[in-house]
Amino acid sequence: QVQPVESGGGLVQPGGSLRLSCAASRSIFSFNVMAWYRQAPGKQRELVARITSGGITNYADSVKGRFTITRDAAKNTVYLQMNSLKREDTAVYYCNIVPPLGNYWGQGTQVTVSS
Repeated sequence: QVQPVESGGGLVQPGGSLRLSCAASRSIFSFNVMAWYRQAPGKQRELVARITSGGITNYADSVKGRFTITRDAAKNTVYLQMNSLKREDTAVYYCNIVPPLGNYWGQGTQVTVSS
């Protein structure tokens, strides 16, 4: 079992920054993929960024150049650094962990970009 726990969401003005954290309940070394998704009201959940066990990263076109996904194996944590935030980034952000077996989601953290 893996239980991702997100933190770091909140209210931020357009152009601001936030860093989301996702702590896993065990070592992340064995995880195939760790990713961040988001879901805005009335929209489908979409992939924001992902990082593989080999360190390969992928980003949605809408966040390239603004968001960065990283991981800290010592802390069993994956981060999403979000810069130059826009109103359209407002959503609930979910951490997704894909170990060799299973697929686990966190409870989500709200990010609201508003002046």
